[in-house]
Amino acid sequence: MRKKIAAERSSGNVFADIGLPDADEALAKAELARQIGDIIARRRLTQATAARLLGVDQPKVSALLHGRLSGFSTERLIRFLNALGRDVNIVVRAAPRSRALGRVHVTVA
Repeated sequence: MRKKIAAERSSGNVFADIGLPDADEALAKAELARQIGDIIARRRLTQATAARLLGVDQPKVSALLHGRLSGFSTERLIRFLNALGRDVNIVVRAAPRSRALGRVHVTVA
């Protein structure tokens, strides 16, 4: 006999799904950090080399690469992307009428 497992469809934001405050910002920071990690990996940079490029110490790079983002603002992550040779575009537009509040979203080109 098979047991049915209850499942709930994701909203697309795991941070919102588990009820964290500022879930959109958390998701945006996670995506920015993922991009930074991808660049570091593609360039085959050591954490020490990445730290020098980003102007931080190696333990900060380790924290970033392991998803410990509480010590990093969105602005700081954007500066890191700039230091790694990436442009970051910010677009502000009206939220659809179906949503009263705006949200933060990161799109990668």
